[in-house]
Amino acid sequence: MTERSGNIYFCGVIGSGKTTIGSRLALELDLPFYDLDQEMDRILGYSFHRLVQEKGWVAFRELEYAICKRFARREKSLICLGGGTVRYEWNMDVLRGTGRIILLTASLDELARRVRAADRPRVNVGTTLEEDLRTIWSESEEKYRRAADLTFDTDGKSVEEVVAELKPAICDYLAVS
Repeated sequence: MTERSGNIYFCGVIGSGKTTIGSRLALELDLPFYDLDQEMDRILGYSFHRLVQEKGWVAFRELEYAICKRFARREKSLICLGGGTVRYEWNMDVLRGTGRIILLTASLDELARRVRAADRPRVNVGTTLEEDLRTIWSESEEKYRRAADLTFDTDGKSVEEVVAELKPAICDYLAVS
């Protein structure tokens, strides 16, 4: 079997498990791991939450795009995109053809439960976490699904179960064992 280049990208709304699942799979498969939010914090030298508070979502999206261009040049890496990355066509333009995109999904109740303690900036200001998630999903579900090569529901599954179920598909795509 020949090794393939390209990346595995995880996408999904906040709380879908991108970083948790992605980092675990990268460790098990001995692949380089990158997380867009963590990369943004590293570049900024402070939390991207501060960037959003001080300069707004446009500045965030501009930096996100620059990071996507860097990710697209990588090979055989496991990369977790930001919750909204695939909702923007300019990001998809640079990522398309550079790997497989896996959409992680969960019910809105489960997503809210997972991020309840996280102090994340709201996309839709002045809403509850549940309202924000519901609005994002209802307005963007089609974009997430269109971006994805594979959709995987994480509801009711442990991290170990998700990793075990996704590992064969990733190994097959990257031709690694």
